[in-house]
Amino acid sequence: MNTPSALKTTTKFAFRIRTRHGLVVEHLMIRGRDEADAERKLRQMYLHCEILERSIMQPAMLQPARTAPAKRESSAISFEEVASLISK
Repeated sequence: MNTPSALKTTTKFAFRIRTRHGLVVEHLMIRGRDEADAERKLRQMYLHCEILERSIMQPAMLQPARTAPAKRESSAISFEEVASLISK
């Protein structure tokens, strides 16, 4: 049931994982009632992944920051790089 009160009880968790093919996925954000719920959802999407790091996102961290986009752009992967990884 997706009522506004139900949505307030979820927490956002950040994961850094290694897929079963060896790719590292960083800044993977998943909402869950608790850490176990978020991990269950993660493992449904990424079968046999290895969790390298996990953290709870605090409400202050979830607010947009003016310097955050500049950081992400410098370490972002382009569409062409993703496509080349998929085609290997």
